[in-house]
Amino acid sequence: MKTLPCWALLPTLLLLAPAGLAQKLRETEWERGMLDKKTKVGVWEYFGRTPSQRQVLVQRYDHDAKKLLYYRPIGEILYRAEIASGTWRMQRLDQPPLFIGGDAALAAYTTRLNYPAQAQDRNVQGRVVIGFVIDTLGRAADYKVITKLGSGCDEEALRVARSIPPEWLPGRIGSRAVPVEYELPLTFRLAQ
Repeated sequence: MKTLPCWALLPTLLLLAPAGLAQKLRETEWERGMLDKKTKVGVWEYFGRTPSQRQVLVQRYDHDAKKLLYYRPIGEILYRAEIASGTWRMQRLDQPPLFIGGDAALAAYTTRLNYPAQAQDRNVQGRVVIGFVIDTLGRAADYKVITKLGSGCDEEALRVARSIPPEWLPGRIGSRAVPVEYELPLTFRLAQ
C-alpha cells in the first residue's frame, strides 16, 4: 500500500474544513505552505537548488510560532560576530543569519534594482556589496557599501538593501543569538 506525504493531503483536508477556515495551499518551485487571507500560516517549506540544479529543502519555518524548524547548512562560512559586548571577531556560527524563505525569497527583493541612467550611459557593470548588521532580534541596521561600483550603483544597491523586509533570523552561537555582519552582493548587468 502506497502512503502519501502529509502535505499531499492538504487540498482534501481543506475541502472538509469549516467555512471559517479560508486557508489555501500555495505551492511554487521555491515554497510550499498555507495562506490565510494572503498571510503565511503554519509550517512552510522553502526550497533552493544545488549547483547540479537539484531541488532541495533549505528551510522549514513555522510562521505561527515564528520559529525555525530546519535549515540546510551551506558549508563552513566564517562571519564577523559580536561574541561579547563590543568584541567582534570572525567566527563559525552554529546557525548563520537567515532570511526567512532562503536565497530565493531574498532574490525577489535584490532583483528590484533600477539601473542608474548614469551607469547605463557609461556602460558600468559589476557587483556592489552591501554590509549590514543583523542584531539578536533579526533586525538589520548599520548599512554600508563595502565594494563600490560608482555611477549611482552604490546608492541604488543601498536603497534596495534597506527595502528588504525585516524577515531575518539572527545568527546563533549555541543557543544564544548574536549580532552578525552580513554581506549582500548586488549585481548590475546590462542586457546584451
